[in-house]
Amino acid sequence: MKVLYFTDTFLPKIDGVAISIRNFSEQLVLRGHEFMICAPKYGEGDFDRMGEGIKVERFRSGYLPSYPDIKVVFPSPQKIKRIIKEFKPDVVHIHTPGLLGQYGVNATEKYGIPTIGTYHTLMSEQDMYVSFYRLLKLDKLFSRVNKFEKKLTPKDLLKVEKMDNFNFRKKIILKICNNLYDRCDLVISPSHLLKKQLLEFGIKKPITVVSNGMDLQRFKGEVKTLNTDSPKLLHVGRISYEKNCDVVIKAFSKVLEKIPKATLTIIGDGPAIPSLRKQAESLKILDKIEFKGFLPNTELHNHYPNYDAFITASTMETQGLVILEAIACGLPAIGVNAYAIPELIHDGKNGYIASSFDYETMAEKTIQLLSEPDRYKEFSKASIEIASHHEMEKCVDLMEEVYKSVASLTGKTKKTTFMNLMLSVMPDFPDFLSLTELSKLADWQNRDK
Repeated sequence: MKVLYFTDTFLPKIDGVAISIRNFSEQLVLRGHEFMICAPKYGEGDFDRMGEGIKVERFRSGYLPSYPDIKVVFPSPQKIKRIIKEFKPDVVHIHTPGLLGQYGVNATEKYGIPTIGTYHTLMSEQDMYVSFYRLLKLDKLFSRVNKFEKKLTPKDLLKVEKMDNFNFRKKIILKICNNLYDRCDLVISPSHLLKKQLLEFGIKKPITVVSNGMDLQRFKGEVKTLNTDSPKLLHVGRISYEKNCDVVIKAFSKVLEKIPKATLTIIGDGPAIPSLRKQAESLKILDKIEFKGFLPNTELHNHYPNYDAFITASTMETQGLVILEAIACGLPAIGVNAYAIPELIHDGKNGYIASSFDYETMAEKTIQLLSEPDRYKEFSKASIEIASHHEMEKCVDLMEEVYKSVASLTGKTKKTTFMNLMLSVMPDFPDFLSLTELSKLADWQNRDK
């Protein structure tokens, strides 16, 4: 079977979507299937193959001015047409609702190809990146002014945001996402709790749950004993604004009032790091926090066992691969009651759940966890048991079954939409323009670094 992927984010950029795509394609190619992955061009670190049976086609792209890590893929209708004609996919799998995902679903309609869409990311919860004040770089302005000790605070920034905060963006983004997934033949949700949310969002197409899975041979934990003297807290992931690491740091500052020898390690890189360092410095706890930076996923399984508990305040996890990795290694966890997190962190069983943004309760629960050695050991055992239900091999079995089922929908009606007509007469984005204009954009973006 030939499977064609469309994704607006992929390796060498590391995130949950990229890891999921890599894991499933590498496992399924061992079963005789063939993959083509359409992904953005990043530059350094790009590759066009992942061993035998997995080819990667790169598309020219720019980036969102308010968030450089979000790629905006330029139209390449002739390239997509060529890929489909040469590769002849049995099924197309859309992994993101960005522009490349939109191009992909338009192509499947035009050529009548059975289509699956995975709801990896809650794009409506990332509306801050297209907000008025971020696009105008007012957050950088406030940061610059603060260097000169002017009395401007994040509250002042939020006043500007209110001008653009009537939920219009969120509703528009949600409508765009729903439209894309309702044009697929089947929608995949990484968790049961997210499936429930997608039904509330109004998704009309059938939804099936397929966990992103975990290599439990690598992320394999033993029941832990609490380090009561100087407990070590851990947060792992992309350090971007929507992950709410500032809430974790606020909670940690409260934990230190009761457990002064506790430490917090943050593994990962991203645009929020500078502001988090400033926050820790203003709270006078910078010496208690280690910003470890980016670590390859291939090394992470060696690091989780060195810590006592995992903590996250993210409110937009569709599954939460780093949480799954942490509990698979035996760590109890602290999280918030949002989307899929309670599916991995069972309140009172392998950790505790607080309300979103409630850093005081997060601190209280963390202190409770780090003060009860016997219960801590029970939680560690429960974490390993909960993670065992996400064994990668089982998830690959289910994904293969889904592919075969959807690929059997032969004779799908071809559609000629307005967007298809527009793309059919549009040439591919020219190389000379992309190189020239992107260099100018990069110079503008980096002007004050």
